[in-house]
Amino acid sequence: MKTVTIYTDGACSGNPGPGGWGAVLLYGAHRRELSGGEASTTNNRMELTAVISALELLKEPCAVELWSDSKYVIDGLSKGWAKAWRARGWVKSDKKPALNPDLWGHLLELTERHTLRCHWVKGHAENENNNRCDQLAVEESRKF
Repeated sequence: MKTVTIYTDGACSGNPGPGGWGAVLLYGAHRRELSGGEASTTNNRMELTAVISALELLKEPCAVELWSDSKYVIDGLSKGWAKAWRARGWVKSDKKPALNPDLWGHLLELTERHTLRCHWVKGHAENENNNRCDQLAVEESRKF
């Protein structure tokens, strides 16, 4: 199984507001950057979209090392929160509706295809790939 390292980030000017996302995929000597955005969205939706977009590029099951500065994404996946929300019909343990069930549902489908290890990285710090994702996301958000 191929090991792919993915860095992702989302950005939003206002919440909601114009937003963008960026991702960097690394496999051996190969590097691919991708990004996108929406005119009216939230930061968390952009964080999720970055991960989804990166995973959608993988043509076969892979061992994925996912790096994100989003506790929402990392904890939702690694602590099993999103799977629990789905099992309860997109309701959180506090009985409130889970936000972004459309994106979480799609992300969970994608993660079931791969072996995923999640890593939180401090945002706006020393990690050049995370900083590049942030730059891509901010550039996309400014297009709107």
